[in-house]
Amino acid sequence: MREPKLIDYLLLTILALIWASAFFNIKIATYSYGPVTIAFLRIFFGAIPVVALCFFKRIKIEAFSKDWYWFASIGLINLVIPFFLIAYGVQKVQSNLAAILMASTPLSATLLAHLFTDNEKINFIKVLGVLVGFSGIVFLFSDNILINESNFFSAFLILIGSTFYVIGGLLTIKISNKKNENVTASILIWATIFLIPITAYTEQPWNLNPSVESTISVIYLGVVATGLAWLLRFRILIRNGLVFQAQVAYLIPIFGVILGYIFLKELITSKVLIALIAVIIGIYLVKKSNKNDIVA
Repeated sequence: MREPKLIDYLLLTILALIWASAFFNIKIATYSYGPVTIAFLRIFFGAIPVVALCFFKRIKIEAFSKDWYWFASIGLINLVIPFFLIAYGVQKVQSNLAAILMASTPLSATLLAHLFTDNEKINFIKVLGVLVGFSGIVFLFSDNILINESNFFSAFLILIGSTFYVIGGLLTIKISNKKNENVTASILIWATIFLIPITAYTEQPWNLNPSVESTISVIYLGVVATGLAWLLRFRILIRNGLVFQAQVAYLIPIFGVILGYIFLKELITSKVLIALIAVIIGIYLVKKSNKNDIVA
């Protein structure tokens, strides 16, 4: 991979901002839409730019090929379930808390990769990183101002949602020989198929009278925070590699807290800041260990 240039760091920052902006937009979307509908619309609108790119680049979409069950499984585990859990949880917690909780994904990935892969085993630095990061998450749950009996379960569901992202990522390894655009388009198609009947049965969104703000947010979540963000991720991966792209994990919780304050005037307590720092340090230690493994 080539040496990163200024434009590469700019694109990485933009990607982090886009993904971080998803959290306060989910919060705004919950003002008018139910969590199942948010998940469906986010996936549906997200599929449009990805499928369009596949047609433009003449990339075959294999959603209904002999490997359909892999795409269907990943669509369910990596999109449908976490998108629903996050939207459900954000109804009762601040979006900045969701950004920090979701930042635990690299930490969960470290534990699960050790159990289910052959080349990503835990070492001392990784263990230290996981302990520091999850200590920050546990400390965050002790913030009685923002997390209490009324929303504790909602915050926990967001944490569970982040774990499903990791499981879906591990499943994606099974089809890693396929083009990223094809895989993403295929899992988005299957996720849409799953959610059409569920959304129609549980929330009947056609009966809603949503606000303009919530509608703009849910369209943004799909087209920008899901579809375009994944395409930007592909570009960064191809030009700069996985180690460089993984640095986005440091920026997302920071931007998530800042954007939540700017757009929603969300409270930032001392425990939020301590938890944020602990999670970032934990991610840094895990990524540092991964980088050393690659160099070695």
